Amino acid sequence: MKERLEQLNQRYDELSARLSAPETYADPALVARLNQEQRELEPIVVCYQQLRSVQRVAEDLLQLMHDGDPSLQEMAKEEYADHKYQIDVLQKKLSLLLLPKDPDDDKDVIMEIRAGVGGEEAALFAHSLHRMYTMYAASVGFTTEVVSLNATELGGVKEVVFLVSGPGAYARLKYESGVHRVQRVPETESGGRIHTSTVTVAVLPQVDEVEFELDKNDLRIDTFRSSGAGGQHINKTESAIRITHLPTGTVVECQDERSQHKNKARALGILRSKLYEAKRMEQESSISEQRRSQVGSGMRNERIRTYNFPQGRVTDHRIGLTIYQIESVMDGNLNSIVEALANADRAEQLSRQGEGGME
Repeated sequence: MKERLEQLNQRYDELSARLSAPETYADPALVARLNQEQRELEPIVVCYQQLRSVQRVAEDLLQLMHDGDPSLQEMAKEEYADHKYQIDVLQKKLSLLLLPKDPDDDKDVIMEIRAGVGGEEAALFAHSLHRMYTMYAASVGFTTEVVSLNATELGGVKEVVFLVSGPGAYARLKYESGVHRVQRVPETESGGRIHTSTVTVAVLPQVDEVEFELDKNDLRIDTFRSSGAGGQHINKTESAIRITHLPTGTVVECQDERSQHKNKARALGILRSKLYEAKRMEQESSISEQRRSQVGSGMRNERIRTYNFPQGRVTDHRIGLTIYQIESVMDGNLNSIVEALANADRAEQLSRQGEGGME
């Protein structure tokens, strides 16, 4: 690991030198690329330099403990213990920083929420989840945009597809894929019985044409008139788009834009992301099914979380986390859950790294 850190430290110095050279700025694309690489290396290099500094002081203190003035040996012993603790902390931090980064973490996100088992109650909870994610996105500085919405007469949502845009959107939201279960008394329930319903959430990294190219011969594109619940937002022109990927049967609809051209572009983008994600999951599964992280697997058929309203709790089953602040969570305060899932994922990666041995 030390050799790797030295190489990264050297690379950081090389980047700094190149970014200081006037001729570099003749190529804006090169400048952007170098700046991005330097930003990614900076946390590692800063931590490594701190570690080296503390280690040097610890070595001096260790020498003083053995060869120094007896009156200074006790003080050196106390300071050495403090520096040894700092070294342990910095080494653990470096281990986390050196974990392989998910290449999709910085991408924007396409989220799909669909009502599952539970009829209208499931649709109402799907609406609640859409509101929750929208409020969470706003709280961390992300923007959201609805692509397609299939609402019910009572204000529920059969299906909603929306974009979440912002730096690190996928890194924050990728653990939300799966089945979300709700336990509560529906407003329509006169007997006060608790009902259990489910909603599925899918989180896809948004990819561009360069990353995943679609063969136009594999596509069937249909147009239709968009509509909303109860006849709302009816479009008199056939601007809505439905694209079917014939080899896989994957279907994407987009009807939020008034322009057929914009809807087509948006639908192609979502289809590209769906096929990209399916291919990535297939590759991960074939490489190491047993070692794939339970936290980060994101399988839609996995029940990942329960929202129990009578008891006021939210439980994430993957990491055994329970929070008794359900109203706060439903208002978009997801940071504690998101951070706990990310930490659990990193811990599992470190564990696997330890099993394989770290050089």
